[in-house]
Amino acid sequence: MAGVRGTRDLALVASGAAVSLFGTAITLIVLLLHVKDFGSYAVVGVLIAEFVPVSLAAPLAGLLVDRLPNRRLMIAGQLLQAGAVIVVTTVLHSLPLILVTLVVLGCGTAVVNPAAAALIPAICGEDRSARGYSWLAFGRGTGMLAGSAAGGLLVAALGTRDALLVDAGTYLAQAALLSFVRTERDPRGRERQTGRDAATAGLRLLAADPVLRVATVCLAVACVGVMFADVATVFYVTGVLGGGAATLGLLHACWMLGVLTGARVAVRLTSQRALLLGLGTACAVMGVGMLIPAALPFTALAALGYIVGGAANGVQSVTNQGIVRARSPEHLRGRAFAAAGAVLVGANVLGTVLGGAVVALMGPRQTFVLAGIATLAAGVAALLALRAVDTTKTAPVT
Repeated sequence: MAGVRGTRDLALVASGAAVSLFGTAITLIVLLLHVKDFGSYAVVGVLIAEFVPVSLAAPLAGLLVDRLPNRRLMIAGQLLQAGAVIVVTTVLHSLPLILVTLVVLGCGTAVVNPAAAALIPAICGEDRSARGYSWLAFGRGTGMLAGSAAGGLLVAALGTRDALLVDAGTYLAQAALLSFVRTERDPRGRERQTGRDAATAGLRLLAADPVLRVATVCLAVACVGVMFADVATVFYVTGVLGGGAATLGLLHACWMLGVLTGARVAVRLTSQRALLLGLGTACAVMGVGMLIPAALPFTALAALGYIVGGAANGVQSVTNQGIVRARSPEHLRGRAFAAAGAVLVGANVLGTVLGGAVVALMGPRQTFVLAGIATLAAGVAALLALRAVDTTKTAPVT
């Protein structure tokens, strides 16, 4: 009966994530189209505004996850996000107010993501967490793919405000789905440590544990590479392939198709050793995927490279969460997930900010070469480093 309940709860969490990411993708497209007339800095601002609290507020967000019931915390975060999107519809005339509201939206994300990651083992059991993370990644990837495909159509059909209200509705829908989840991770009373040391315990765990340290650095390099390639994609499509919006949409769809495939394949990786090998191999394969468009500038082959890179990205998502779960004590798990997420989001922001300068300096094909070589090297280095790591020992955090 517990297995049936676990499957039911996992399906609710994963489908809720799909619905929420569907709305998130719509909002991103809607706001990018809306602020483009404000200039290029406005576009960059929209791209990173939601990421800022995910990175900077990670210690506090993680502490909340390790202090309060996670399912209820996720519901509260979804309601905050729904409210933020509704407020955005009233401040579309002001770029500063849009950015401030997106920061509030990011505060909800900062709590919801680590809470979901910490809740999965409670739903599935520690030994079957890979299955849970695979479902979660598949749900998020499906929602992002559908939202990206539908975003432009919704703007055309409904207009900016109504399209944003659809996103607000998706957050409310996820909150409603979570209310039917019966499993709860309730950490209240497990630890009495307070103050700054308690809030930063997740960051200190990442720094002290050799496995987490290698995995996080490897993924951070991959994230920077992906964002370099992401910034270069539009210039690659228009300047190298001679394509337009249809080609751009095709490549994005191929990446997301790869993510969905990789997330399902990664469910087979259950032991720590398998997770570590999977993560390092995925980073190396992602590097190869980014080198394919650079070496072979043809649409069909570029699409193949995006499928390969996306599949590696799907494996990375599942294995990274599995490694953090395996290497962190249960009472620190929320802070560990929040800290790991903060590092990766910071790498995404860095890659986005620097990507424009790199593309301007080197051109799109050379940017793909740089991103691919760096990511491939990081994956190989991680595989070599992890061979010498004793996975039976974890780092104590005081």
